[in-house]
Amino acid sequence: MTTTTTDFAAVSDALRSNERFLVVTHENPDGDALGSMLGATLGLRALGKDVLMYLAGDAPLPGEFGFLPLGELRRKLPDDLEQRVLLAVDCANQRRISSTTDAIDRARLVIDVDHHHDNNRFGDANLIVADASSTAEIVHDLLVELGVDLTPEIAEALYVGLVTDTGKFQYTNTSPKALRLAADLVEAGADLHGIFRNVWESVQFAKLKLLARALDRAQLYEGGRLLVTHLLGSDFAEVGAEEPYSEGIIDYLRQVAGTELVALIREPPTEGGPTHRVSLRSSKDEVDVSAIARQRGGGGHRQAAGFSSEQPIEEIVAFIRRAFVAATSGQGAADAAASG
Repeated sequence: MTTTTTDFAAVSDALRSNERFLVVTHENPDGDALGSMLGATLGLRALGKDVLMYLAGDAPLPGEFGFLPLGELRRKLPDDLEQRVLLAVDCANQRRISSTTDAIDRARLVIDVDHHHDNNRFGDANLIVADASSTAEIVHDLLVELGVDLTPEIAEALYVGLVTDTGKFQYTNTSPKALRLAADLVEAGADLHGIFRNVWESVQFAKLKLLARALDRAQLYEGGRLLVTHLLGSDFAEVGAEEPYSEGIIDYLRQVAGTELVALIREPPTEGGPTHRVSLRSSKDEVDVSAIARQRGGGGHRQAAGFSSEQPIEEIVAFIRRAFVAATSGQGAADAAASG
């Protein structure tokens, strides 16, 4: 998926020429989702725009992002949505905004800004930059185009999106542009030490207990190249954890030596959602987990993706094993031929 000058111009013109916005991101938001939403909101407000923020569902935000100024975040759609432009950030498809299409259907205009390569371009205007490190990087480029001065608050929000989606600048999406952007955001006032402490060194004790359960159930398959574990809905209540506490657990699991794909299956502790949510992470670019997730109606990045399922855990594990073998069988033959 490529980005054209027309895409960028169409979105920047739509942002410039409209005055009332609703900025939304995906349910169960991560750092890039929240940072991009907040950064876009603050940037548009700096231009004198009327901007609201919305997140579907009633699950609490991940505790590690509690330091961000998100007190105005709405959990219900505004009554005047028909007069607002909906700006969706970090959403690969409209289903990620909400289980219903109310927001998309009611908005006067829909703008889609994202970096997922499998984005289905659901907006009236779309800016999809598949090789961007994060959606925050794209939001930054738009704000610069619109002439917004980077305040410390905007810089900090965008830095959260950048640093979390690049895994503290360790993932393969860490480009030279991403590193230059990090320096610019710090120069503009982002408190990188404070962000690090809040995001990675303020872990709730209940989250560590949840991690312990995931580690206890972890199983290795395919000669140690595949690791799968799960969390039960009862685990959350027993350790005193909210559903967002499970975010980030998979990043601990991907540290296991020799693994090429790691999967975390979890039963959401809240009612009204899917029976299971599945997160996938790969350590090799050859293993495209977004392609695996799309087989079950999900999506994401090549090395970070997910899907929902109504199947039992055992059947989900069996599917992941089959998909992993299929994804790596050609790779294994090529490696064998090369070594021979």
